Amino acid sequence: MSKVQTPNKKMDKFVALVLAADRTANDPVANKSGAVCKAFTPICGVPMIIRVLDALEASGMIKAIILCGPPEPALSACPELEQRIERGYVTWISNLDSPSRSANKGLEHIEKDVPVFLTTADHALLTPEIVQYFLCESSKADSDVTVGLVEHENVIAAFPGTKRTVIRLRDGNFCSCNLFAFLNQRGRDLVPFWKRAEDLRKQPWRLVGAILGPIAILLYLLRISTLNQALNAVSSKVGARSRAVIMPNAHAGVDVDKAEDIALVESVLEETTRDKNRI
Repeated sequence: MSKVQTPNKKMDKFVALVLAADRTANDPVANKSGAVCKAFTPICGVPMIIRVLDALEASGMIKAIILCGPPEPALSACPELEQRIERGYVTWISNLDSPSRSANKGLEHIEKDVPVFLTTADHALLTPEIVQYFLCESSKADSDVTVGLVEHENVIAAFPGTKRTVIRLRDGNFCSCNLFAFLNQRGRDLVPFWKRAEDLRKQPWRLVGAILGPIAILLYLLRISTLNQALNAVSSKVGARSRAVIMPNAHAGVDVDKAEDIALVESVLEETTRDKNRI
């Protein structure tokens, strides 16, 4: 594991927007853990949302954190989060009925010229190093918005047997990392595109068709399109330059989306702790 780098002052400028509301009323992760919401699910004894907030703060690249959700009545179930909100370390706002709408609401609370890092509260394996790598690479990209991806083969190599949604393209198979950087106002124009795509996120070929049309479906199914070609098509559709940041760490591609993911991420964190203790 690489050491946390000290970013220069030009890079210390992002506002983090963390989406923390459940997608459904009966979230399987919350049901499995007994937590009032998924974000509060304990992973090795620490609520997921606290792990995410700690990674953001330790990265040295975040100047403010906005937390969208969970609903206000649930906050008392996580005293440590309540304390951070009361002390002004975190700004809480209520969520809306979908991640894209919640993201749009969160962006409205942030000045238009401020770059935004968006992630989710179920990213239990998020580390300062992952945050730093993604934001440093995003800042160097000639882009308005960036999305974090990890190669599927790296995820499978690190976590044999795990099932993740895969985007299959000519130059590789990729998994999303729930890491996004909106680098300017044009980048934020991608959010309406996200609203249209949201319901199809688990069916990539239908997503391609709904957004880019039938020819794009054929190119996708035949695996003719490359990653850059797909992103360029999105860019031309929404009027914002979109680029991918390929993450070298497979941990970036694992969130706690299913009940069985709890055991997976806990085993990873326990192994990481054992490795540190051996040093």
